[in-house]
Amino acid sequence: MPRLAAFPKAYMNELCRNGEMRVEQWLDIAAGLEIDGVEWYAGFLENSDRSNWTKFRRSARARGLEIPMFCCSPDFTHQDPGFRSAEVQKEKFWIEMAAELGAQSCRVLSGQRRPEVSRDDGLRYAADAIFECLEYAQSMGVTLVIENHYKDDFWEFPEFAQHMDVFCDLVERINHSSFGVNYDPSNAFLAGEDPLDLLKRVKSRVVTMHASDRYLSQGSIEDLRAEEMGVEGYAQRLCHGEIGQGLNDYDGIFRELCSVGFDGWISIEDGVDGVEQLRRSVEFLRGKIALYW
Repeated sequence: MPRLAAFPKAYMNELCRNGEMRVEQWLDIAAGLEIDGVEWYAGFLENSDRSNWTKFRRSARARGLEIPMFCCSPDFTHQDPGFRSAEVQKEKFWIEMAAELGAQSCRVLSGQRRPEVSRDDGLRYAADAIFECLEYAQSMGVTLVIENHYKDDFWEFPEFAQHMDVFCDLVERINHSSFGVNYDPSNAFLAGEDPLDLLKRVKSRVVTMHASDRYLSQGSIEDLRAEEMGVEGYAQRLCHGEIGQGLNDYDGIFRELCSVGFDGWISIEDGVDGVEQLRRSVEFLRGKIALYW
């Protein structure tokens, strides 16, 4: 049966930029929810002190929480080989951190969709870099999971493999026992595609999942496209909403995942409108898991 984790989507600036929230405070919030674990993010300011890693693992366990998933954003689609090599070293460092925190999975991405990088070159850059990381990940007992991503909070351009055809092509190129997919249904909508169409193509490779429900506060997907390139972070019109209240068909999603025996971790990405919103999302997902597993 899948287990639930949560990601501190509402507190990214506080944990990663201005330091107004400590990791222990986030763990206290998470411990008050009916969840089994927390997804870690590479950009937490306190991660810079390596001695904190084992302390965080102990602190989570003391609150009855695991740290099963590790979220980071390597950028493998730069034309400069030196840049890509540095990103591989970053990913290996994050794999080490993930292992020390007790995470079973560590995210990889393709990289940013830079206008000057062709489809073929981007696929080759990303696949080669991921293969460079895989043996190391396997030696650390960590599975690399690639997400059908939209855009990292601190990136200038959207994900190179945002669209289904590119994403599936990349996944098919990497056949390795320590590699799989982190499926995020909301991100498919942002690519102008049906999340279930994507899931049907990759469901046998899904290891973990991000649960969220996105919506546009104003305008259309076409308006979003005009704002997403060349600007750091998400466009302001893009919002994370309460799970079960947005566009995703969670009955359809869970039927597909159940059909292939999925029993991995599901990490919740919402709560931007308060902890009670996050609590309602937990309740919604627990109900759906009980229904389908």
